[in-house]
This record gives sequence, C-alpha cells and structure tokens, in this order.
Amino acid sequence: MIYNAENKQLDINRRVYAKYAKRILDIVISCIALIILSPVLLIICILIRIKLGKPILYKQRRTGMNEKSFDIIKFRTMTDQRDKNGELLPDTERFTKFGDLLRNSSLDELPELFNVLKGEMSLIGPRPLYPYYLPYYTVEESFRHSVRGGITGLSQINGRALLNWNERFALDIKYVQNITFMNDMAILIKTVYKVLKKEDVGIPSVNDEELLNIVRSVQRPEKMEKPEIGE
Repeated sequence: MIYNAENKQLDINRRVYAKYAKRILDIVISCIALIILSPVLLIICILIRIKLGKPILYKQRRTGMNEKSFDIIKFRTMTDQRDKNGELLPDTERFTKFGDLLRNSSLDELPELFNVLKGEMSLIGPRPLYPYYLPYYTVEESFRHSVRGGITGLSQINGRALLNWNERFALDIKYVQNITFMNDMAILIKTVYKVLKKEDVGIPSVNDEELLNIVRSVQRPEKMEKPEIGE
C-alpha cells in the first residue's frame, strides 16, 4: 500500500484473483483482442492518417497504480488545424464526424490495450485521471490508486457521463474493496453491451465540464508540493 498507518485505511479484499490471476487474465485477453482486432486497428490507422493527419496516436499523462504517472495511448480524434498565428483552433472546430464516430464507438480507446500489456493499466478498474488531480482526492478516494486503472470500470457501467465526482469515486472505492473474477466479468460484459447500444454516449459529462480542481478545494496539501503535471 502507498499509505502509512496514520492515514485512514479501508477494508480491501485482496484474494488470489486480485493478486495474481487478474494480471494474467489482462495479458491473455489483451493479446487475443489485439490479434482479433488487428485488421480493424489497421483500417482505423489508415483512415485517421487520411482524414485527420498525423500522428495517428496521441498520449496523455494519467495517474496509475501507487499514484505513479504514465502515458495513456489513444487514437487521435481531432485535426491539428491552427489559426493564422499558429495556435490550435478550439476543440469544437477541430472535431470531425469521423472523430465523433471513433469516440461514440469507443474505438479511440483500443490502443489502451497496449497500456494493459505494459502493466500500466488493467482491463477493469478505476478510470485513470490527470496527475494534477492528486491533491483534490480525499484520503479514502485516493485508494482508487491502490490498483491499476482500467479501460472500463464499475463507474463506467453505472452512469458513465451522468455521474458526478462523488458518485464516481464512491463506485471506484466499492470496486477496489471487492475485486473478484465474477465482478470483473460482469463489468466487462456490461461494457460491451453499453458500447454496442451506445448508452450514455453524447451526453455532456459533469467530469469533463467541471474539472475536479475547479469544483473542489485541496484535500491533501502535501500533494501540492511537487505535482507531477506530465507532458
């Protein structure tokens, strides 16, 4: 654990599955998915290069297990159009129908399977967020970083964009406290269902519209000392 005895502790379930089998399952499923989806990935790469330009992938700094930062990998969904001064145009002007398709179908997140293989993420877990959010979690909420962040998770199948921060973190902690094979399989199956049905897609997100550092005051001042903003 990354927390000392003076901090609040949670009753966290760490059975054999959570300690060992979950990582093995992540590797096996990710490898199989990448092999099966390789034609799709190739087509997406070609279309992005034609419609949006290069680079095909983009990286964004996120916080992972034990509060260590890493670069999450995604397919780009916007152009790099700039104004006459060389500044990037607003996101709304750089966004395209093709980019919208990638996001609504969650295809833009497929490269995160490589993050899973590298051990930076898991298939299932709390969604990795920005490093500069670290001072704004409560001590209890910080336990979301006691496990690898996931491509999908309990909060993603229980409201997704409709959740506010408190609701989202409560679900993250609920997941962390009871990691089991059956729970992970249920989340994975429901995620596939939601993606295919496009549920909660296109709804303005509380989390996107109101950044955590804007809607909250500092909860852990010690994390303000050397914030790891990333690239």
